[in-house]
Amino acid sequence: MPPTDAARTRVLIMGAAGRDFHDFNVVYRDAPAFEVVAFTATQIPGIAERTYPAELAGPLYPAGIPIRPESELEQIVRDQSVDLVVFAYSDTSHATVMHAASRAMAAGASFELLGPRQTMIHASRPVVAICATRTGAGKSQTTRRVAALLAEHGLEPVVVRHPMPYGDLVAQRVQRYATHDDLARYETTIEEREEYEPHLDAGRIVYAGVDYGDILTDADEEADVILWDGGNNDFPFYAPDLFIVVADPLRPDAQHEYHPGELNARMADVLVINKVDSASAEAVAALEANLRELNPRASIIRAESELTLVGDPIAGKRVVVVEDGPTLTHGEMTFGAGVVAARRFGAATLVDPEPFAVGSIRAVLEKYPKLEPLVPAMGYGAEQTHELEQTLNACDADLVLSATPIDITRVLTLNKPVTRVRYELKQVAGPALEDLLAPIVARARRPAGVA
Repeated sequence: MPPTDAARTRVLIMGAAGRDFHDFNVVYRDAPAFEVVAFTATQIPGIAERTYPAELAGPLYPAGIPIRPESELEQIVRDQSVDLVVFAYSDTSHATVMHAASRAMAAGASFELLGPRQTMIHASRPVVAICATRTGAGKSQTTRRVAALLAEHGLEPVVVRHPMPYGDLVAQRVQRYATHDDLARYETTIEEREEYEPHLDAGRIVYAGVDYGDILTDADEEADVILWDGGNNDFPFYAPDLFIVVADPLRPDAQHEYHPGELNARMADVLVINKVDSASAEAVAALEANLRELNPRASIIRAESELTLVGDPIAGKRVVVVEDGPTLTHGEMTFGAGVVAARRFGAATLVDPEPFAVGSIRAVLEKYPKLEPLVPAMGYGAEQTHELEQTLNACDADLVLSATPIDITRVLTLNKPVTRVRYELKQVAGPALEDLLAPIVARARRPAGVA
């Protein structure tokens, strides 16, 4: 029989609807010595005040587990006699992590971070993981490049994306995306589409969801190679056979300052210094020195984020720029590929969207006043997506310059032309990525069961 409630260690998990659920599923869900009394939620709007449902939480949690705002941390620790607070989300400064620890400990609990050995699941197929030191470093374009190289060898890479479960968690337990119709079927947000749509355009299968054990069971069945496409700067949920970590010379000190970006840099087999065409030579050299100090055994690649435009020319035009939202918010960048492209390809003016912004889009611009003239592609739900559409339509511009990875005309009805900024990884120095992938290709070609 399981121990009585009084004998169970009472746990609270701090998260953002991603790693927190994964850590629960693989460490605590079937562990009768522990009782998870609550999750706290931050970063993503609309995820607090929900319940992690009983269907996912398992038989030890017949009523599910409440998800509370992180602002209630101390109250929950005291009211629920919490013994242990587990920190389980990403892209936070080292100082932020320790402030959370101080809050938990001052309320009486112990504080813990769960590591790779406890939380990584092992696949039967080879795994290549692509993660980063900060949000917006270029994981997605690196994943696309790796997938293309594997496909050139006749292999079938299947992408498993870090979770973004903002809707019905039970319905999202295992999500398999094969066509654009699946994006509508799963009611995906703009943030989710940004990660899935480019792979679907290339004819690849994408998995995501909530239960990454069940997801792996399905992905293993149809993949020659599993590509873990990381979120923010989190570390992989699956144990990688090759671990590629992308770093950004526009933020050359990030790997020393953010969790778990430093962990990724130290664990990496391959470090990709991206955006060398946008950063100064001094910043690139400083980043490489920082990375070599943290991880002298890793191979280091330098790469450009190669920009192309699809649509009407922008030279001499007044453009309103749309950028990837998370890169600008918790990624703390003040601009992205859209601003770079506007200047590189001769736009006359970057229209300031703030006078035209409405609702939550205005609130985001006010919260991040250092942003260059641009609109973050926020779209965590139907209401916010509509506010994004209203803002872009109201802007006094000749066209929309969209640097989000998706075709925004699939989700927005706009009253002006849209020119897309496409960006792809172009290696310019270091050992060839093709050669670094060679052991993965060789293993993927072996018959099942052959070591």
